[in-house]
Amino acid sequence: MSKKLVNVMEELVETLVTVQMLGTDYQAFCKCEQCRTDIVALSLNTLPSHYVTTEEGRQNAYNKLNNKENLRWINKRITSAIHVVAKYPRHK
Repeated sequence: MSKKLVNVMEELVETLVTVQMLGTDYQAFCKCEQCRTDIVALSLNTLPSHYVTTEEGRQNAYNKLNNKENLRWINKRITSAIHVVAKYPRHK
């Protein structure tokens, strides 16, 4: 952890977006960096942040968020964001 403040939800969402965009369900969507960043931002705007200042805090927050129910809930928001960005892409 190199930063003083880390949003564990942001780390988790970035990882999950990458995994979802690699999946076969999303072959038709643009995977450029602008669209990927927009998906992450839109997803994070619908999810609570989980800021921590220590590695121990990061691990505790990650363990709390990384369960089946929470991952399903987070992935639903990511899927919604993918559909919005696919419908209204901002890339050139």
